[in-house]
Amino acid sequence: MPSTVAELPVKLRPHDTLGRPLHDLRISVMDRCNFRCPYCMPKETFHENYRFLKSNERLSFEEIARLTRLFVDIGVKKVRLTGGEPLLRSNLADLIGDLTAIEGVQDVALTTNGVLLAQHAVELKANGLNRITVSLDTLDPAIFKQMSGGMGDLDRVLDGIRAAQEAGLAPIKINSVIERGLNDHTAIDLIERFRGTGVIVRFIEYMDVGNRNHWSLDRVVSSRELVERIGQRWPLHPVDPNYRGEVAERYAFDDGLGEVGFISSITNPFCGDCTRARLSSEGVFYTCLFARSGVDLRAPLREGASDAELSQLISNTWLKRGDRYSEIRSSLKNGEQPLRKIEMYYIGG
Repeated sequence: MPSTVAELPVKLRPHDTLGRPLHDLRISVMDRCNFRCPYCMPKETFHENYRFLKSNERLSFEEIARLTRLFVDIGVKKVRLTGGEPLLRSNLADLIGDLTAIEGVQDVALTTNGVLLAQHAVELKANGLNRITVSLDTLDPAIFKQMSGGMGDLDRVLDGIRAAQEAGLAPIKINSVIERGLNDHTAIDLIERFRGTGVIVRFIEYMDVGNRNHWSLDRVVSSRELVERIGQRWPLHPVDPNYRGEVAERYAFDDGLGEVGFISSITNPFCGDCTRARLSSEGVFYTCLFARSGVDLRAPLREGASDAELSQLISNTWLKRGDRYSEIRSSLKNGEQPLRKIEMYYIGG
């Protein structure tokens, strides 16, 4: 019999209480951000005196690589680096090189707001990064400034996307959170800008991440509504997902000039296919974007736990997982409030 979880054959690797395997790991490498987006890090809370983590409180690159190897041993194939803003972490390309060298890792990707991307794109690619996602909610300069908390620079983001294209990062995806009455009228502009360039725009329904964004259902623009709007301008047809559990519903333009994606956590929850684990920058393991608590891996790691002990802790946590927050939210009655959750800047988007 195998002596550790890491030695288990694939068919015996842990599945949660709903039968979902562990396949994807999202790692927040930095809790800080150079934006103050109201739906994530509103500046009235995250002001200049806010206490973020100290450098020694964050996992080191060596610790991240070690934990990633253990996650890979029990099923993870895809890794994504997030934040906060991950490019605020010094020498991030070195970590990417470490992660892409781990046997069993099939894909390493990065999510960024794009402001620092132009200066890092070449070294990111050189160290093994292939795919990148840029968060960009609008091309309207005034609305962009409002949605970034007055701290973003739209031109620098667009320069970063161009630099990523020139460096050979592909595919490049744009994630755009759409909020009714704020930026929904600019969604078409994003499609017009990137259609036919190889850049894939994905629209995300406005979600109740964290506890500070004053979310309400009437501010959500459904994916169905956006599909209809876009289809009136450029005819679309649905296409099959790239893999089981892909969160974005894919539509291709009838004229062959690319595709667009829709992430419908509010109107069409995809909890049943969720295979994602999350690791915060200080080493807490979360089993859902909307988690209320997590399991500390940093303490046992720094106290000398063996790989077998850490693997067992990770595996046992996943075996107990029963998260399906988005499905629960959709069943709430009028007046019922969603449960309090960990803030998204901390857990990673």
